[in-house]
Parts: sequence; structure tokens; C-alpha cells
Amino acid sequence: MRAMVLERPGEPLKLMELADPLPAAGEVRVRVGACGVCRTDLHVVDGELPNPKLPIVPGHEIIGRLDAVGADVGSLQVGMRVGIPWLGRTCGHCPYCREGRENLCDHPLFTGYTRDGGYATHVIADARYAFRLPESGPDTTSDVAMAPLLCAGLIGWRSLRIAGDGQKIGFYGFGAAAHIIAQVARWQGRDVFAFTRSGDTAAQDFARKLGAAWAGSSDETPPQQLDCAIIFAPVGALVPSALRAVRKGGRVVCAGIHMSDIPSFPYSLLWEEREILSVANLTRADGEEFFAIVPKAGIVTQTVAYPLVRANEALADLRDGRLQGAAVLVP
Repeated sequence: MRAMVLERPGEPLKLMELADPLPAAGEVRVRVGACGVCRTDLHVVDGELPNPKLPIVPGHEIIGRLDAVGADVGSLQVGMRVGIPWLGRTCGHCPYCREGRENLCDHPLFTGYTRDGGYATHVIADARYAFRLPESGPDTTSDVAMAPLLCAGLIGWRSLRIAGDGQKIGFYGFGAAAHIIAQVARWQGRDVFAFTRSGDTAAQDFARKLGAAWAGSSDETPPQQLDCAIIFAPVGALVPSALRAVRKGGRVVCAGIHMSDIPSFPYSLLWEEREILSVANLTRADGEEFFAIVPKAGIVTQTVAYPLVRANEALADLRDGRLQGAAVLVP
């Protein structure tokens, strides 16, 4: 197999040829068809997330087909099309797992962070965390188009549910996750307000094309008070901005696994029962719910495909804000 490998944080990934991995009991091997490039991958590569497994193959928005299976994998068979997400394994016995909150497991493994991921031709996965995917259908079920749904879509969906049912919802950072979840929100009949980097008129135009009622920079005040807001950009300074934008009793959801420090702000921004919440990882139930609504909502992802060997270029384009939609690697 070939893989793009991170040996030390802060260094470029290296293309390596490795021995084909073999699945153990409870595991499957996936021949990767496409792997999305997520901002969390940047946090791993840039050393912003602590204690990765090193060397590590990044990537956790994986679409592919099973080409080998171990014992005890249930109904999974060679040839089936699956998706492999960020949450790669849970212990099943800690208090959070027993409470049905496996996203908070005390002893998890994360794909592309603490176990090898999908910037490769093959990847080993826990069979319990392999989502069965449709074999055919509209464009959203092609491997490249579907890859961003495995994290940007799933975490966006969990964030949307946690944000509540407010009619007027703001998205801070209009990238891979927001462009997917904006389509869900519009399908639900909500009004979307998109906030981008200052001067990023291309992203603002993109948001309007997807049905946003308003699009502007994150330092602007929206024309109406918001019921809730989701912060997808990893910028702590956006938390006070979002609190200013939401109404009394409004909710601000921080969707990223990593965020820069939140600056101090006056208590008056939080008062009147405004809330700040974070989203951690995902559950298998999130995946089942989300993939059931993808065809109903008519989600169409905007992607830019890169050959696997250009993974460093894709990461740089994401880091520097040169992408609209999502980058996807193709082996």
C-alpha cells in the first residue's frame, strides 16, 4: 500500500510504500476510493492536537470498499461500500459509553490521529465504526462527493441538532461543514446567515448561491438577531461576536475539536440566558440519522479533488483559505 505519512508535527507528509495491513478479529480493511481533507487533519499535522500516534497516516473522511475482513464483523462482506469516520473505536464499558454517549468515551481511538487513517490506498477500521453506504444514486453518492459528509457533514449535523430549532441560524466560517449544513438548514425551512473572513466576497457569494438570507464578514452585525449560531472556524475571538449576534436565550455552538483561546468578554454578552456549548466527536446514531436525510435534503457537496501524492498541497490550500467547499484526496 501507499500512504502519506506524518513523522513529526509541523513537517510535510511523506509518500511511503508500506506492507499491506491485515485485519484482526472485529476489523475490516478498506480499499480507499476517496478521503476528505478536514481542518482537524490540519490540527494534527500542525501539532495543535496533543499526543498523536507517530508516525501517523492522517485522514478520517474515508469512502471505500471492503477488500478483506477479519472474524466477527457481523454482516460486513468483501466488496461492500463503507464510510469510516473520525471516531474509530470506543471502549464500550466506561460511564459515557454505558450512558449512550460514546462520543465522550474515556478510552477512544480516532481515525487519522490515534490510529492510521485514509491518506492511503488502504486502511484498517473497527467493523463497528464502518457505515454501510448506498451503492448507487445521485452525484452525492460518488466517492469524492460523499467523502466530506463523513466529518464535515456528521459534525455539522450534530452541531445543528445541538443548536436547537431556531429559525434564524448563523454559521461562522463558511467552509466544508457550513456549505453542507446550510443545505440541511434551508431544507428544514430555516433562514441562514453566513459569516466569513473579512473581504472574502467569493465565500459570501457562495453562501448566497446556497440560499443564505444574508452573508457578510464575521465582524459585521447581521440585519436581524439570530436564534442560534454555530462556529465552524477555529477562532476563539468569534465567540463574543456570536454572542452579540444572538437574541436573549440564544445558543452559540462551538463545532471544532480545536479552537484558539476565547478572549475575555463582558458578562452582559452571556447574560439573559444565552448559552455556549461545544461539540465533541460523533456517535454512530449521528451517522444513521444524517445519512438518512442526505438524499431527502438533496445535499450536493462542492469538492476539489487532489491526487494522494498532493496531500501537502491540499492541506496548504485549506490552511490558507483558498478553498470553497472541501478538498478530497483520491489514491
